[in-house]
Amino acid sequence: MIEIQDYINSLNQRYQTGISREHSYRGDLQNLLESLLIDILVTNEPAHIECGAPDYILTKKNIPVGYIEAKDIGKSLKSKDYKEQFDRYKKSLDNLIITDYCHFIFYEYGEKVAEIALADIQDKQLQAKPENFKHFIDLITNFAQHIGQTIKSPIKLAGMMAGKAKLLANIIDQSLTSDEENQQDSSLKQQMEAFKAILIHDINAKEFADVYAQTIAYGMFAALLQVTKGLSNKDSMFF
Repeated sequence: MIEIQDYINSLNQRYQTGISREHSYRGDLQNLLESLLIDILVTNEPAHIECGAPDYILTKKNIPVGYIEAKDIGKSLKSKDYKEQFDRYKKSLDNLIITDYCHFIFYEYGEKVAEIALADIQDKQLQAKPENFKHFIDLITNFAQHIGQTIKSPIKLAGMMAGKAKLLANIIDQSLTSDEENQQDSSLKQQMEAFKAILIHDINAKEFADVYAQTIAYGMFAALLQVTKGLSNKDSMFF
């Protein structure tokens, strides 16, 4: 089992070279987490997901349980440079850690629930904080045991669906903008042109993206609701 002190020592050794950057420490954190978390697979540089590309994904039996976004050691996690990315992740990912490999901020459903430091930079080297090691193990163990929330509030459900729809609308709008800039005639662009010809003649790309995203989000909700209720094919168009 990899000890946290060994992890800090390895980070410090790389940090002291002066040539290490964010990606240099990826393997160290991956090894530590897999050592601490039983039955959890930690994947570094996973495939892109809807909201972007978090640096790590934690899975159990191929089911995602959490995501981690890492920045270079010494970078402020409150920097305005990261605000748009962090806000996007916090809105989209139920269980998230943001870290600079030494400091870890835990979020659940977009809200900060804990913050802890395993080391600080002192005199241009990493100084471990062993008094926090046990608490970190408790926090990361709890993080890996995350189970998606059962939604009982219609207000909570509406808010989550609206957030997903907004994220999807931004992606669709960006795709349409790219098609226009590159003069590409994609299937999505063709659908917008057909929509304009038949329904709303003066709709623009952003407005179309909004409508399209809402249709997908609420259509998927309706489909899931029908499956959950076990409706027959005959009744599948009704709640």
